[in-house]
Amino acid sequence: MPSVLNAITRQNSTRGDSDRLEKAASGALTLSRGLDVLERVAAGDRSLADIAAALGMNKSTTHRLATTLVELNFLNQGPREGYSLGTRLLELGQAAFQQIPVVRAARPHLLKLSADTGDAANLGIIDDDRVYFLDKIQGSRRIMIQCTVGERQMLRPTGLGKALLFDADDAVLRAVYAREAREQPDYKYDVDSWLRLIAGYRQAGYALDLDENDDQVRCVAAPVRDAANRIVAAISVSSPAQYMDDSRIGTLAVYVCETAAAISSDLGLKSSRL
Repeated sequence: MPSVLNAITRQNSTRGDSDRLEKAASGALTLSRGLDVLERVAAGDRSLADIAAALGMNKSTTHRLATTLVELNFLNQGPREGYSLGTRLLELGQAAFQQIPVVRAARPHLLKLSADTGDAANLGIIDDDRVYFLDKIQGSRRIMIQCTVGERQMLRPTGLGKALLFDADDAVLRAVYAREAREQPDYKYDVDSWLRLIAGYRQAGYALDLDENDDQVRCVAAPVRDAANRIVAAISVSSPAQYMDDSRIGTLAVYVCETAAAISSDLGLKSSRL
């Protein structure tokens, strides 16, 4: 009798484990689809039909997911506006912002850099093979640079991108160039010229974007390093070309390099290694 009871117990336990795994898989799929809905709304899809079509889901499933997200304040819904991102995302975004060490370390220095130069001050990292803007302090110029936190830009033409690649070897640089050349074939430098450009910037300690990413927009950038001397971010000042002529770039480079060194020091890099 005990052996029969043990067999039944094991069978029930196995069935229970299987049910739990199925529920976990179903929950993971639902979570993934809910996040997909958020991403489509963030990308500009506002109507249920547009979201469902973009995700290849039926409207009833999309509606159920969107309704749950609205109830949790991850989405808003208006009769005319359709769906939009909700206040809960702002709260989470602010919390994430505060928890990134390089953002905390850089913020006061970026504020000072922007105040001292009058230009926009930016902080970026490499994410998904792009420059990802972690922070931005808008300058005091009459004409502003249109760039937002969370925006992604190419590595090859941007000042931040070049500075972030200072420690990359030629093989990595050539791969970056080839990948972005497929998206931007009319770039002003060929691969060998660009490699020489990066080498010169690396030696100088700062990188430039001279109307390469956006017409009539210029940028001076420098890498930020952690305690292990690894490049973990880059900072820059950017401005319309009319405020950043050739004679001013050298002055701005000093400001940017000193600011990058101060942030690196706050992240634990010893001064002897700057």
